[in-house]
Amino acid sequence: MHPLIFIGGATTLGFLFALQEWIDSRFWNYHVNLSLLLSAWGVQYFLWGLICWVLWINFRQQINDASLRTVLLVGIPLSIGVCVLEEIIWVILFPRLPMGHPPMSFWPRLLFHLDAEFVDSMVIVWSAFFLFRGLGYYQRYREKELAASQLESQLVQAQMRALRMQLNPHFLFNTMNSISSLMRIDVSAADLMLEQLSRLLRITLQRGDSQFIPLSNEMEFIEMYLAMQDRRYAGRVEQQMRIDPHLHDALVPNMILQPIVENAYRHGLCRVSSGGHLDIEASRQGSRLRLAVTNSGHGLAVVHNGGSPNGVGLDNVRNRLRMHYGVEQSFSISEVEDRAVQVVLTLPLLFGSRPTDNETRYGVS
Repeated sequence: MHPLIFIGGATTLGFLFALQEWIDSRFWNYHVNLSLLLSAWGVQYFLWGLICWVLWINFRQQINDASLRTVLLVGIPLSIGVCVLEEIIWVILFPRLPMGHPPMSFWPRLLFHLDAEFVDSMVIVWSAFFLFRGLGYYQRYREKELAASQLESQLVQAQMRALRMQLNPHFLFNTMNSISSLMRIDVSAADLMLEQLSRLLRITLQRGDSQFIPLSNEMEFIEMYLAMQDRRYAGRVEQQMRIDPHLHDALVPNMILQPIVENAYRHGLCRVSSGGHLDIEASRQGSRLRLAVTNSGHGLAVVHNGGSPNGVGLDNVRNRLRMHYGVEQSFSISEVEDRAVQVVLTLPLLFGSRPTDNETRYGVS
């Protein structure tokens, strides 16, 4: 609240009153000095602006906290004193007023102006009081709103960190189980999977707490994960990716696809002895990004009989999407032709501020 807001605004209002009085006097054929009116009204409201600013700077907290008893016992006498003080200063500055009256000494002039303007002065003082009071209530409301918003943001961040902490061990334990199973039949392949796992973990650590990453980075991670699964399943699954090249820099939640791909292997592709298919697609639908993972297998019936498809991984994906996008996202899992299962995510299409330097191959070795 800069002093120009009080003093400049009040002085401008005084000039407008002076101009109004001058126009009225001209309409009634009275000749009044415009410069005298401008200076008289301008100085009077300049004083009120200065007084209001002083009250705001020095007594804002007392005004906001004042009880009814304080207002009655302190506020009313103080407002009377302020009105009299302002009138005394103004009468001293303009000894020629009131116009159209014989010359008067100081005290008669003061009583004359108090009689004419005391009610108006009280209205100004109490209007300022209630304005300050209202501003105080609004400021407190905004502070509470900001504090609530910050707490909500901190809660969401804590929940997201918890989900990420849940996801990483889940991915790690499942991968280690796969390596343990592979050790019994192909030690060299298990050794290679350990090397690939270390690279994946290094990427995960480098990303830190980043909630969003470019789609190209996410697909690079998926490529490495699929390479590990290809070693384990030894040609039983044909993997395919179809990624719109215009979506390289689209932002997606970090590790949003890995739990879905893992779920495809765990509940579908692991039951296929040969000829399995895994398709990953990223496409644009207007202002939205569509991510789809389709895998062959025995459909949802086997999943429902053998366990819920809503395990840690998929529940994690649902919760993160809901926290990031609210109602502007969708998640669906359905059975398509030939007992294949398809998981589809749609989310707002957003792009990063900088293009990615290295584009993934979007192919699996």
